[in-house]
This record gives sequence, C-alpha cells and structure tokens, in this order.
Amino acid sequence: MLTEIGDLPATAGVYFFYDDQDRIIYIGKSIHIRKRVQQHFTGKDRKSLKIQTFTHRIAFEETGSELIALLYESDLIKKHQPLYNRSQRRTLFQYGLYLTDKDGYQALRIEKITPGKEEITSFTSLREAKQALFQITEKYQLCQKINGLYKSSSYCFQYHIKSCNGACMEEEAPERYNTRVTTFLSNIRFPKFTRLFKVPGRTPNEIGLVSMENGIYKGFGFCPVDTPEGKRDSYITPRQDNKDVRRILMRHLIREGC
Repeated sequence: MLTEIGDLPATAGVYFFYDDQDRIIYIGKSIHIRKRVQQHFTGKDRKSLKIQTFTHRIAFEETGSELIALLYESDLIKKHQPLYNRSQRRTLFQYGLYLTDKDGYQALRIEKITPGKEEITSFTSLREAKQALFQITEKYQLCQKINGLYKSSSYCFQYHIKSCNGACMEEEAPERYNTRVTTFLSNIRFPKFTRLFKVPGRTPNEIGLVSMENGIYKGFGFCPVDTPEGKRDSYITPRQDNKDVRRILMRHLIREGC
C-alpha cells in the first residue's frame, strides 16, 4: 500500500478506497491527492484506523481544480453512498451566512446551520465562514461591527481606514447602506444566473469548465485551450443539480470576489 500511495499524484482530484471485494468504502477530494491519502494512512482517529484496516486498493481521478474536485466528490458520494462517507454527508456544511436586521441595517451574520432556516450560503468551518465574510465586508464597504466581526461600543476598525462609511455609529443612513448589501445578494443569487466558469484543466493544454444555466447547475467538463468560446458547452458532462452543489458554487463565487 505504501508504494501505491507514493505513486499518487500531487495534484487536485478525487480518490477512492476499495475493500477486498472491490467495493468503494470511501471517496475523498483534495488539491494534493497524495498528501491527503497519506494523512488517512497515518491518522489515529477511529475512521482512519478503519480505512487503514479495510482498504485493499486505491484509485484516483485528476480534476485540475479544487472546484471540479468538490463538485465531482459530491456527485460520487451521492451515487455510491460509501460506508465511511456517511457521517461526513451529515456534517459537511456546519456554518451558514444569514441576513438579519440590526436597527434598520441589513446585517450579514455567521451562525450554526439549523434545520428549517434558509441560509444565504454555507461553509464547512467557522474559519472559512469568517474569511468569506471579511472579504464580502471589505469589497462592498460594509461594516465589520454590524456584521458581527468586530466588537466595539464605538466605530469599527474599517471606519478608521476609510473602508466603512460610519454605519456602525449611524453616520450612514440604513437605506444607503442596505443598497450595497442588496448589490452583494444580487451578485451571488442564482435565479436566471447563466455562466460558464473557467478553471485550470488537468494539463496545461486544457481548460476545466463548470456550467450554470438559468440558475441550474448543468455539469462540468474539460476542453482543449484553443476551443472557440461558442463550442465549449459541448464538452460539459451533465450532472445532477442539488442544494449541495449550489452551496459549493456559491462559495466559489464569494472566493472569486462575487
């Protein structure tokens, strides 16, 4: 098994662990396949020990980018229902970004995801959620204090570097402030959203593609770098649209800077 792990690529993709009856028992993704698989086989937690005991074969598929790896992993886990992915499916997204009201100002707040409460987007960790909200707050000149990122009885930090217009101390009218929050929400919401995302391919000679059409995820694919724009859609392999892939794409939009 050590030789097999050593032969894995140091690139983005998905990987598969098979048992002695050639059944898939775990599917994972990483931007560095070899390093992530090594972690499974050196880990001491309960799941890692089970994977080490029952894995008889490893396979992988390169994807060229983290985005396609995330989408492909989600699709494969739903299709194969691997034994050791079950708990992961329940806990993949733990924190959500929610819209609330703070004295007339629209506040973007991070909270633990609770059933029945619709979030704007979701994240796998509190750290990832905070990084995204700091980025949104800076880009749209929002207020760290209103968004719960800065505790103060006075002005927020952004105000002192001229990136906040004083909403934290009610110097900016709620109506004007809320216009920028609405712009952010409009930029990331999917209704009638059509776009062909371009990401790195598996080799320097190709491009990775992810397709959204009228707010619906259509799938992903790869095409030669010299493929004309009008013909790239034909390289898309159809995939299932669902809430999980929309969450993945929403996070990608935020990372791109909306």
